[in-house]
Amino acid sequence: MTGAVTPFRLADVPAQPWKNGGGTTREIACWPPGASVQDFLWRISVARIDAAGPFSRFADVDRVITLLSGAGVMLRGGFPAQTHALTETLLPFAFPGDVDVDCVLQGGASEDFNVMSRRGAVRARVTVIWQAGELPAASHGLLLAVGGGWEVHDAGTQVAGIHAATQASGIHADPGGDGACHSLAPDAGLWWAQTSQAWRVKPAADNGSGLIAVSFDISAVPHPTGGDGHAPQPKSA
Repeated sequence: MTGAVTPFRLADVPAQPWKNGGGTTREIACWPPGASVQDFLWRISVARIDAAGPFSRFADVDRVITLLSGAGVMLRGGFPAQTHALTETLLPFAFPGDVDVDCVLQGGASEDFNVMSRRGAVRARVTVIWQAGELPAASHGLLLAVGGGWEVHDAGTQVAGIHAATQASGIHADPGGDGACHSLAPDAGLWWAQTSQAWRVKPAADNGSGLIAVSFDISAVPHPTGGDGHAPQPKSA
C-alpha cells in the first residue's frame, strides 16, 4: 500500500503472546508491510507487560517507549543513566535497541506504546500533543488519541487514498472543507506511508487528553519494495 491514510482502533488489533509468557504485543503497522524484524524500516506496536524480564535486542534499531497505562516499569540497562523509571504516562523515552535492558514492574501490568526505527536509514520522532496546533508534514507517520477524542484535519497536503472508515471503527472521515477531517475516538488513530501529510489537530473536548504523534524521516531512503527515536520492546521471540 502506498499513498494512503489507514485508520485503526487498538481494540481491533490482535494481540500476539510472547514466547516467554511475559506479555503480549499488538502490531499496529510496519514498513514495508509484512517486513520481518530483520528488514523493517519502522514498526509501531502496543505491548502489555505482565512480568519482569529482559527486552529483546535488535541490532541497528532505535526505539521509543511511552507508558499508556498502569504503574509502569523500572528499566535497567546499557543506556547512559543505567536506570529509568517509566512511570509517568505519555512521556516518551528514547534509547538504542541493541543494548541489554531488563524491566521490573512497579505494580501490576503495564501497557506501552513502542516505536522502532532502522538506525542509519530512518529517524523517528515521537511527541505528545496536548492542545490544538499544526503538525509539520511527514511522508510516514501515525497519530493515536489517548484518554479522549481528537479532531484531525488534513492541512492541505495531497493524500492519494483514504481507506473507508465508519463510526464503529472509532474514526469518522469527512472529505468536505479544505481537506479530509477525521474524528478520532479514544484509543483510535491513523497511519500513513509514502505520502507527504500534514495535520491540524485539536482535542474534541477540554478533558486533558493527549495525541501521540509519530513522524519518520526517510528522505534519504529509496522507496521500499514491499530519531530522535529509540525504544525497547520486551522479549516476544
